[in-house]
Amino acid sequence: MGGKLRVAAALLIAAVAVSCAREPEAPPQAPVLTTSSPSPTTTTTPPPPPVMFPPPYAYGTVQATAPPIEHGMVPVVSRIATDKPYVFITIDDGAIKHPAAAEMMKKAGIRPSLFLNTKYIEGHKDYFKPLPVTVHSHTANHPNMSGKGYEFQKQEICSNADFIAGEYGKRPTLFRPPFGNYDATTRKAAADCGFKALVLWTAAVNDGHVQFQAGDKLNKGDIVLMHFRSTFAEDFQAFLDRAKADGLTPVPLEDFLA
Repeated sequence: MGGKLRVAAALLIAAVAVSCAREPEAPPQAPVLTTSSPSPTTTTTPPPPPVMFPPPYAYGTVQATAPPIEHGMVPVVSRIATDKPYVFITIDDGAIKHPAAAEMMKKAGIRPSLFLNTKYIEGHKDYFKPLPVTVHSHTANHPNMSGKGYEFQKQEICSNADFIAGEYGKRPTLFRPPFGNYDATTRKAAADCGFKALVLWTAAVNDGHVQFQAGDKLNKGDIVLMHFRSTFAEDFQAFLDRAKADGLTPVPLEDFLA
């Protein structure tokens, strides 16, 4: 009897040892979620949607002609007489070659008129040539023309026109005097250099704001001035937004001063 008890005790001890040696089963795991993590929060304001202007007519076709040259002097044009909801954007100098210019012009679907100086654009045809624009004259060196002699003014105007014709394949027909300053000699020199009109403006864009000579909005026929500056993107966008808000479409100035 004592032997049987000893055998049973031995078997129980062996069973306990085996049970303790076995790894315990892992508890059931929580299901793995497959939803993606949320995007990181950003405080950057998204860019505004592009303002686009479908062409209201076939650009490059004559819509109106420039006033006639009288007494050997080009006419002075500050705005275009039109009953259509059109506005005209012009960009001067060419000092800062902003990298956003070409893309912004093309996305908006408009063709600005550029009035450029030889001293700023010489050697930079690779920047200006691809722009969807027409290039016009703004003198060679950007001097104040008013009060200067005929030969000085003619040299500034004609040499700039010659340079643009050689670089861009077409002689400019419109002239803008630096600072908007001119006299009768300027108008005569421009006519003698083959220009059709001296172009001024009725509104301007500076530091991202449109400024008006009169009133508080753009009107049909307005000619708007801006420059190739470090604020080009802000200025150009301000013009697009203002034109859209005022129900106007930017169209090429050349089509109305043919």
